[in-house]
Amino acid sequence: MQAEYSFSSGSAGRGSEAHSFDILHSNQNLSPDIRKPYVLKKCIALLLSCASSKYKLRQVHGFSIRHGVPVSDPDMGKHLIFTLVSLSGAMSYGRKIFSQIQYPNIFTWNTMIRGYAESDDPCPAVDIHNKMRAHPVDPDTHTYPFLLKAIAKLMAVCEGEKVHCITVKNGFSSLVFVQNALIHFYGACSLAESAHMLFKSMYEKNLVAWNSVINGYAVNSRPNETLTLYSQMSLEGVKPDGFTLVSLLTASAELGALALGRRTHVYMLKVGLILNLHAANALLDLYAKCGNIREAEMLFHELEEKSVVSWTALIFGLAVNGFGMQALDLFKEMERIGLVPTEITFVGVLYACSHCGMVDQGFAYFERMKNEFGIKPKVEHYGCMVDLLGRAGLVQRAFKYIQDMQIQPNAVIWRTLLGACSIHGHMELGEVARAQLRKIEPKHCGDYVLLSNLYASERRWSDVHKVRSTMLKEGVKKVPGYSYVELSNRIYEFLMGDRSHPQNEAIYAMLKEMTRLLRLEGYVPHTSNVLADIEDEEKETALSYHSEKIALAFMLISTPPGSPIRIIKNLRVCTDCHIAIKLISKLYDREIVVRDRSRFHHFKDGVCSCRDYW
Repeated sequence: MQAEYSFSSGSAGRGSEAHSFDILHSNQNLSPDIRKPYVLKKCIALLLSCASSKYKLRQVHGFSIRHGVPVSDPDMGKHLIFTLVSLSGAMSYGRKIFSQIQYPNIFTWNTMIRGYAESDDPCPAVDIHNKMRAHPVDPDTHTYPFLLKAIAKLMAVCEGEKVHCITVKNGFSSLVFVQNALIHFYGACSLAESAHMLFKSMYEKNLVAWNSVINGYAVNSRPNETLTLYSQMSLEGVKPDGFTLVSLLTASAELGALALGRRTHVYMLKVGLILNLHAANALLDLYAKCGNIREAEMLFHELEEKSVVSWTALIFGLAVNGFGMQALDLFKEMERIGLVPTEITFVGVLYACSHCGMVDQGFAYFERMKNEFGIKPKVEHYGCMVDLLGRAGLVQRAFKYIQDMQIQPNAVIWRTLLGACSIHGHMELGEVARAQLRKIEPKHCGDYVLLSNLYASERRWSDVHKVRSTMLKEGVKKVPGYSYVELSNRIYEFLMGDRSHPQNEAIYAMLKEMTRLLRLEGYVPHTSNVLADIEDEEKETALSYHSEKIALAFMLISTPPGSPIRIIKNLRVCTDCHIAIKLISKLYDREIVVRDRSRFHHFKDGVCSCRDYW
């Protein structure tokens, strides 16, 4: 340690830190017993001034040891650990200091728990808490919020429930800070209902509580509950902050509620929250996920500050909206200005390559990610590569790639291969993929459907029957295809052949008119999409009543001529609907945006942004 030298050389023009050390040196002739409290006091003062320098912290640590104040002194150790945690320093260093303190007080225990909770490895926080209870040291009001934050990061449900029981026993469960931490924990662990139950039992609900319960539903893909709670919050006069709006915009994006997103945008401009980068990024993501990529681009360019998250959101948005080349151009611009891409950025880049059929470019970016940026590929990146090959019809190569992967393939990767086999007609590989899926997720309805479709495409009707009988026997239900649209602040949902809407007659009259005009334009129903052993006439009727066509008919009779139409579908759009909607965009002079389960299709003037590659 060079603490004495570093602070004592050259007194002219030095700050208060150096001056403090000069005073300490001037007292070297005092006896150790007299000097120690003085040195301790000055060391603590110097630690409080180390607000931005981990190096100075180590200097003070060294100086304290040289002058007879070791870290085993509870006061010195306490302040060293607190400063280290405040500077987000290495917790291994903090653990060494902590191990030397003979009788750490509750403040020191809490600081250690907090340090681990805020670190990349929150697991030791649980161990620290267990040791604290064994000593025993009584917890205080700060113990459980820090501990629950760590447990939420770990998603350790049993451990969190155990801590919940402890807080009830020792009387801390009624404290608002503990309740807020518990709500956050349950939401982070996909137990949104438990979080909501606890929230409803609270006597005092502050903004943090509202944010925690709303976010619990938002991150667990429960957009309707998210919006309902937000409405209740507004009725109770609680004003949202940036965290609230991130949850609101996340839910709106999932529902495709563009109008609500736009109103939120206006509110953000009005109250100045557009300067909140997290909220602004969520708004950018909403525009992209609602298929309004031009507004997403405008917002991006208007941002005064752009983080890597901002760039990544727009790259991903361009990719899923079918503008892969623009996404890659934006990535190059991001590199040019010196921003370092993250692993999530590369998911967007690989996605762009996949959905544009750029196989060689995709592999080149994958290698750059590993070798140039040192990012270890995760299952999401491997999934993009399998999808890249599968979409291009290179199914055998995709299978070989899965076999050579350095990580264990999950259900999504095998399902991606099965989907590619279903589209391109590779029966043997499809059955191999299905066999693997039965080991991982034996009752996923989508796998049965893909295999059934694969058999149906080969007209193996007996095998189709076997698959459907197995589904029935095992209690597996097929998720019905549905489409929904937003109109006048309401969401309307339609199923295949749906006749439940009050405007049913007008909708089906429009469907009939659409079909008439399509046939005049030369449209012929793509009956190979109907994978059922029925007559062609019945197949044509079935195609006419697909949910996206019913939703489109409803929007055509409900919106002004020339206005854009946005439809969200939970399944992959079929070839027949894709052909029909392309022609309808031309016949009715409408821009039609369809978001299916994996991407956007922008139909305009008889052309789709996907270039018929999806």
